[in-house]
This record gives sequence, C-alpha cells and structure tokens, in this order.
Amino acid sequence: MTKTLQHPALVRTLSLGLLLALWIVAARLTADASVLPQPWALWTPFVKALSSGALPYHLGMTLWRVVCAFVPAMVIGVALGFLMGRFPVADRWLDPWLVVFLNLPALVLIVLCYLWIGLNETAAILAVVLNKIPNVATILREGARALDPNLDAMAQVYRMRPMARLRHVVLPQLAPFIAGAARSGIAVIWKIVLVVEFLGRSSGIGFQIHFYFQLFDVAMVLVYALSFIGVMLLVEALVLQPAERRVRRWRTA
Repeated sequence: MTKTLQHPALVRTLSLGLLLALWIVAARLTADASVLPQPWALWTPFVKALSSGALPYHLGMTLWRVVCAFVPAMVIGVALGFLMGRFPVADRWLDPWLVVFLNLPALVLIVLCYLWIGLNETAAILAVVLNKIPNVATILREGARALDPNLDAMAQVYRMRPMARLRHVVLPQLAPFIAGAARSGIAVIWKIVLVVEFLGRSSGIGFQIHFYFQLFDVAMVLVYALSFIGVMLLVEALVLQPAERRVRRWRTA
C-alpha cells in the first residue's frame, strides 16, 4: 500500500487534484464567476474555442515559436557553456557578458528587439533565444567544470579520436546537465513566448490572453492559459522526464 502511494504517476495525479480542490474552494469563497469561475464553468468556452478552430490555431502558433526558440537557444547555450567550462581564458572574457544578460530583464530584451527589428517573427524568436542562452550556458559551464579528469586521462591513454571522445566520454557526463537545462528551458521559454505574443504578435496564446484581458473575460483567459499548460505538462511527462531519467541512469548503474 505504501509503495502504491509513492508511485510517481499517482503522486502527480493527487498533487494536481489538490491544486484543483484549492481552485474550487477559492472560487466558492470568491462567489463571483467574473473574478474566478469554477473549473467546470470553463467547459463551454473551451468547447466553443476548440470547435471554432481558434484554440488549435493559436496553440499551434505558440508551440511553433517555442520550438523555434528552444533549438537555437540550447545549441548555442550548450556550446558556450562547454567552452567557458573547459577553457579558463574564454570563461574570463565571456563571464561579464553572461552576468549582464542574466540580469537583463526579459521585458527589456523583448522591447528592444521589437524596436530594432520590428514587430515580426524574427524579432520575437530572437528575443526569446537571447533570454534563454545565458541560463543554458550557466548550467553547462558547471557541467563542463565537473567532467571527470580520470576519464579524460583514460581517453588520452587509449588515443581516442576527438569525435569518439566527445561521444563516449564527454557527452555522457554532460547529458544530465543538458537534460536539466532543457527541462528548465522549456518552462522558461514558453513563458517568455507568451510575453512576446502579448506585446507584439497577432497570433498565439499570449495574443489571445491579451485580447480577452481587454474584454475582462477571465474564463477565456483561463481556457487559453490552461490549454497550453496542459500541453506542456504532457511534454514534460512523456518526453522530458523520461529523457532525463535515461541520461542519468549510467550514474546509478
């Protein structure tokens, strides 16, 4: 019985159920559907948005922007982090830049990209990428610093080629850090994408939230927000968590 109650899927379900119960209690205490409607009151607007095609379209646009920002942010951030972690000279030169971008508010970068490039997709994606690269680089720098020197020595003894060394020695050690950066990256990127859409796009979940915010329609704001949160929870449970468990397996084997 105890083991059953500790099952990850059951714990996750019970935790989300507790959150839903708190929502129901809060909505009952508020007693005003225009402020906080009950969860079941969202069903009708959800079906309407889904059947009209508006929800799938805007959800798809946001997901597309998340993917377009996530891939370059991870690639560039991993490369910079590895470079800084392995080469002290590069770290000394790039660390001030990293500190500046880590402390630069996301809103400032978004506004500047829109002002400099225009209200287009290039500016939107670039703003998200620039906001995420420093976080990925910081995590990977620590991962590169933590590489086992004994494994490096072994690779030299066996005269492993650079690509074989990268594949069999470096990447397995960096994989948990890359997985951690990816999990946190998805969570941060989609939030920034919503801000980007809120400020300067004509499609996406953020745009729809802005639209219904102007109409003071709390129900539709919740419908669009929760729809995307639901998708991201599925991505987290079906893709990111299994991938992270797999890349960490060798450490506990």
